[in-house]
Amino acid sequence: MTAPSELRVSKDRKTLFVTFPGAEPIELPAEMLRVLSPSAEVQGHSPEQRVTVPGKREVAITRIDPVGNYAVRITFDDFHDTGIFTWIYLAELGREKEARWQAYLDELAAKGLSRDGR
Repeated sequence: MTAPSELRVSKDRKTLFVTFPGAEPIELPAEMLRVLSPSAEVQGHSPEQRVTVPGKREVAITRIDPVGNYAVRITFDDFHDTGIFTWIYLAELGREKEARWQAYLDELAAKGLSRDGR
């Protein structure tokens, strides 16, 4: 997959804008990126180990660092920085944004958890 032509963080640090060549920009909220981080800490090493991360409504992006020619490492203000977001994964999040977000909200509700951590 081709690298994005632009990666931009909003002034409030709450949204990542990703633009792939010839495509419309994708808006990915920091909260969504944090709770769906591809890190082993969140995803585990199998589907059974995946963690539902609550309480990240106010999380912000503090840094984005390139990883080779295929990804970026995003650091959040809660110090989570182990997720490597490949171009393919960012594009998938953009395409499946609504479905993935609803699945996350459903998981929170099923587990009695909150986006606010309460």
